[in-house]
Amino acid sequence: MQSTITPTLNKYCNDLYKYSRYVTREVKIGDVAMGANNPIRIQSMTTTDTMDTIGTVEQSIRIFEAGGEYVRITAPSKKEAENLAEIKKELKNRGYDIPLIADIHFTPNAAEIAARIVEKVRVNPGNYADKKKFQTIEYSDVQYQEEIDRIRKRFSPLVKICKTEGTAMRIGTNHGSLSDRIMSRYGDTPIGMVESALEFVRICEDLNYYNIVLSMKASNPQVMIQAYRLLMHQMAEENMNYPIHLGVTEAGDGVDGRVKSAMGIGALLEDGIGDTVRVSLTEAPEAECPVAIDIADRYKGRENHQEIKKTVVSMFNPFAYNKRKTNAVSKIGKDQVPVVVADFSKVNLETPESLKSVGYDYSEELDKWNISDQAIDFIFLEEPKLNFEIPGTLQIITPYKTWKDLEIKDTSIFPLYDKESFLWKVTKSDTLNFVSISTDELDEEFLNEINHEKSVVLLLRSDNKHWMADIRNSFFRLKKANIDFPIILEKDFSNLSEKESMLFSATDFGSLLIDGYGDGIFMKSSMDAAAMNETVFSILQSSRTRISKTEYISCPSCGRTLFDLEETTAHIRSKTNHLKGVKIGIMGCIVNGPGEMADADYGYVGSGIGKITLYRGQTVVKKNIPSENAVNELIEIIREDGKWVDLKPQ
Repeated sequence: MQSTITPTLNKYCNDLYKYSRYVTREVKIGDVAMGANNPIRIQSMTTTDTMDTIGTVEQSIRIFEAGGEYVRITAPSKKEAENLAEIKKELKNRGYDIPLIADIHFTPNAAEIAARIVEKVRVNPGNYADKKKFQTIEYSDVQYQEEIDRIRKRFSPLVKICKTEGTAMRIGTNHGSLSDRIMSRYGDTPIGMVESALEFVRICEDLNYYNIVLSMKASNPQVMIQAYRLLMHQMAEENMNYPIHLGVTEAGDGVDGRVKSAMGIGALLEDGIGDTVRVSLTEAPEAECPVAIDIADRYKGRENHQEIKKTVVSMFNPFAYNKRKTNAVSKIGKDQVPVVVADFSKVNLETPESLKSVGYDYSEELDKWNISDQAIDFIFLEEPKLNFEIPGTLQIITPYKTWKDLEIKDTSIFPLYDKESFLWKVTKSDTLNFVSISTDELDEEFLNEINHEKSVVLLLRSDNKHWMADIRNSFFRLKKANIDFPIILEKDFSNLSEKESMLFSATDFGSLLIDGYGDGIFMKSSMDAAAMNETVFSILQSSRTRISKTEYISCPSCGRTLFDLEETTAHIRSKTNHLKGVKIGIMGCIVNGPGEMADADYGYVGSGIGKITLYRGQTVVKKNIPSENAVNELIEIIREDGKWVDLKPQ
């Protein structure tokens, strides 16, 4: 394997400290332009059969009325591509001039038809001119160039049509559908994703066609973020500036789908990257648009944030995951998973029942605690006076002024200081001391004073509107000062709605965790304890920093889908959601499987009407099983691998 990309650190956005949109070239998609100084555009994709003209038109209208500015429609063969003309005609008859995008996989002839009808075509370079057989092939440089020439011959007719017709094109790489040729040379890597797209872009440029949008989608936010950053770097190296389509593919549904999407999309928007957003949920497409709007609208006026005093050297590699090295303080830091702190300062903790929402279920009959995989590690209490004994795995944080007056220093209760009280050289715990401090308070005096401490964990917060960048810069400053205390990320979302709290916390905490920053989360919110707990553990799961549940990589459905994805996903979830750490891909058709579920342990893929093919990784295990038996057959495969766990009776 080899790479032609040798990125220089941090050269992927305008500025790590001062927010600004990365200005790309403008691309016209009908009358709705993208890139340059245009707003971040919102889009979604229909789930209807493309041959169902009225159904597709009506769903397109629902997407538009939900805030979608572009509508994507699958065109898996010539007949669907031709029917796009009827869909477009019916939309215009109803008074809607919505720019349409034809989604193409495997079928260049369909793309060439669609390009004469709609405003934009999307092609996947992994399967437009290549077939994926999961073969490793050794290419000489001459042989590889011959492959590029073959692709050029197959791809050029579409480029020429788009150029003549004024049709835009998205060259959209998907992590799971890289061609065997790319995989053989670059491996299953973000660099391979970038090269897969840029090979096609270079062909376009040779033909003087520039009406291009690019995307680097993956179901794993970390892979997705690194690929987009590499793309931005390489575009700058090659004097390109094409608009960027952002999305986490196969994000799933519910809280998990929203958290994963907000994490991947938001992390890039934080650095000014992105010109259009599509949130891929296994739900009705019109449900995607409000989520995308909430994520994108957060950056309106972001450039007016308080100044961040930049560190001379940024001190992180944005193209690879490197966890910040810390010392261990009790169960926090070093190689331990991030901890979760819950704010119980306004909760009445009179009975054990009060802790059920955060993972601790007390059985009075057995006099024991049942502790879930999503059980918090610490609770913050103003007054740690309880009428019951808490479980041994749960510990309490309380203000220093309360802690110092405790008659007996309980080994499960630890003090929380502010900067001033900590610098007074007051009494401290022998094992664990928390200091809540803002980025503005991280001055030389404080850093010098605490540098010799061995039992300190910082709760780091910021009031800066550009919160993530300010916190990230503080990690740079701590590294420069050679300070390796564990850091818990602290933020208060109480002034936001529950929906905003969920999405924005996923972006803020998740962006940092994905880059290796943070040893825990302390989130305050208007959410109830159960909703906040679900959100925090979903953030940790999506960032792959603390696995506590089954993960579902579920495509968002489209006209190619061969079964009801929402219903099937819910059914599979109901049978398997107790399998901690197992990843299950649920794909509506062969386009999205096995390639698109590259990150999954098991795959459930539609292979025909009423027929399902099951995968172990990317290997077919059972073909064309009747759908009524498929979930039980999937469970048997998991059982054969020793990963099945029977549910304990409640």
